[in-house]
Amino acid sequence: MSFYSIAPFIREFYPEYYSIETYPKDKCVTIRKVEEPWGILGNFGRTPIIYKDVTFKNSEQLFQLMKFKDAEPVKAIYQAGNPKYTTKHWEKTHRRADWGQMIVDAMKFCLTQKYEQSEEFRKELERSIGKFIVEDQDSFSKKSPDTWGVKTQGDSYVGPNLLGRLLMELRDNGKLEYRLPDDAFAFISYLR
Repeated sequence: MSFYSIAPFIREFYPEYYSIETYPKDKCVTIRKVEEPWGILGNFGRTPIIYKDVTFKNSEQLFQLMKFKDAEPVKAIYQAGNPKYTTKHWEKTHRRADWGQMIVDAMKFCLTQKYEQSEEFRKELERSIGKFIVEDQDSFSKKSPDTWGVKTQGDSYVGPNLLGRLLMELRDNGKLEYRLPDDAFAFISYLR
């Protein structure tokens, strides 16, 4: 299993989300690219988030920064064009030791902030009522989807679809419950 795989963390710390789901394609809204329909639902959607007087480009940037406590990776990731790729450079040596125990709660926090701060995001979630939300990873080179998304199998999308499931939970409940460690936002002090 790759160091970067989150499936073992989900299995151990979030077993309620550790499953493979199947969705009929004709009943889904699909997240693919920011500029495509439904793109705002993805973590790279152009919805800035302000938290503790710091502005984040999108929920992906905030989520990636939550992996770290040290100044050097935090500053590099904050300034990066694509935080996901810059994060990979730092993860093996600087990722929080407790990241696996907080990963889903961190995503829930980021999605909650996005929901509270972006009317456009809320409207798109509302527009998706009655449909499944999936992150379509058919264009990804890996044979199977990662924990966040799905791939096509016949007339269905199949995969863990963690992002889509969290978005549907947020849409259907109007909130997400999360618990984060007291130092979850220590990184913010390096960005002021």
